[in-house]
Amino acid sequence: MSDSDSSCILPMRVVDSIGDFGLAGNDLSPDFLSDFISKMESKEAVIGVVGLGYVGLPLILRYASVGYKVVGFDIDAVKIDLIGLGKSYIGHIPSEAIVIANSNGMEVTTDFSRASEPDALIICVPTPLNTYREPDLSFVLHTTEELVKNMRCGQLLSLESTTYPGTTDEELKPRLEAQGFIVGEDVFLTFSPEREDPGNPKFQTHNIPKICGGSTPRCLEAGVALYSAAVDRVVPMSSTRAAEMTKLLENIHRAVNIGLVNEMKIVADRMSIDIHEVIRAAATKPFGFTAYYPGPGIGGHCIPIDPFYLTWKAREYGLHTRFIELAGEINSEMPSWVIGKVTDALNQRSHSIMGSKILVLGIAYKNNVDDMRESPAVVLMEILREKGALVSYSDPHVPMFPIMREHHFDLMSVELTEDELKSYDLILLATSHSAFDYDLIQKHAKLVVDTRGVYSNSYSNVIHA
Repeated sequence: MSDSDSSCILPMRVVDSIGDFGLAGNDLSPDFLSDFISKMESKEAVIGVVGLGYVGLPLILRYASVGYKVVGFDIDAVKIDLIGLGKSYIGHIPSEAIVIANSNGMEVTTDFSRASEPDALIICVPTPLNTYREPDLSFVLHTTEELVKNMRCGQLLSLESTTYPGTTDEELKPRLEAQGFIVGEDVFLTFSPEREDPGNPKFQTHNIPKICGGSTPRCLEAGVALYSAAVDRVVPMSSTRAAEMTKLLENIHRAVNIGLVNEMKIVADRMSIDIHEVIRAAATKPFGFTAYYPGPGIGGHCIPIDPFYLTWKAREYGLHTRFIELAGEINSEMPSWVIGKVTDALNQRSHSIMGSKILVLGIAYKNNVDDMRESPAVVLMEILREKGALVSYSDPHVPMFPIMREHHFDLMSVELTEDELKSYDLILLATSHSAFDYDLIQKHAKLVVDTRGVYSNSYSNVIHA
């Protein structure tokens, strides 16, 4: 792609003031830092993205679209093959974007020995919880170890995976130093948390402000140069720990408020009050209130997981995050509460869960995406199966139940027809995709349990949960 190509011209970028966080005094490595910044400004830098999932794929496509040579790394050969064929495996990312990036020279590989080629390496791998609800950094640490043994002087390593405060400096930095690097002098290290919102047409990689913290002031300078090339606004932080805590605060704020509204839903239900009507009314207040909506639980990679990263780290300091933990307990209990409503609804019609045909509508974690990570709908399916229900699902975004680390159903999405709807004893609305024909569903279903407030209370065959 030539410099004269208008698609390569970067719009004016905004970088919040670095202030005291920037370079000052004796710069011990002016050549490495100035060379890195010069390469970013001239678009001679090669950008490497490690982990080509919901975070890494849109990020590498963004750098490719603004004129950088990019190299993607992933251990999943299937993803690498699909990208090579110009095919997207993420619903909201069009295959056309991959075709264009390929035509502009994007390379993808499973060969981590090529880690010396990029000038910047951006880690976008999962940070799940283990069976004890404790942080599992195995993906981050294994990835880092594979990268650092192939790194060279002058490179920037940036972690985007959500984690607890201290991870970058306590885990990644020592691994770089063990290879003989001096962080801030001959290599640079930053933490810049991902803020992707899959399926949100208003906010994409380029217009979501980017938090960035460096292990040293020089590292921050390099990080700002990296991200300001592809993102409209970069927000410098005083440290990697502050940046790590910022990401946790964002998602814990949501988790706590969702926990509150889920508890309010249970109270309102006992009082025969429509909580969705209440929320809509409260949202008319033009100040001091932000609407959060209840559901069958919380899903996605962030909200169900991030609070536990902070509660685990807080114990190291002798602290117990009671408020956060309480919200987590409430949200974790919501699938069981929904199953209770399903049980009651069937009992009122002289049925039990065992042997009942139940169709789950929507199994992605939120509406209008194919993202299955931590989806409460899958938890509902498992509980129903354990109780003897004959479970099926319908989701236009998930035509076949995917291979998951912890869950397995040998199922394909059911097409919603009049006869198909009539064949089920109960339909459980778990995710409110826009593609569903809700009038058709309500008209022909024997019984609907609505966890998303799609239907009003006026339907005799609809129960809210």
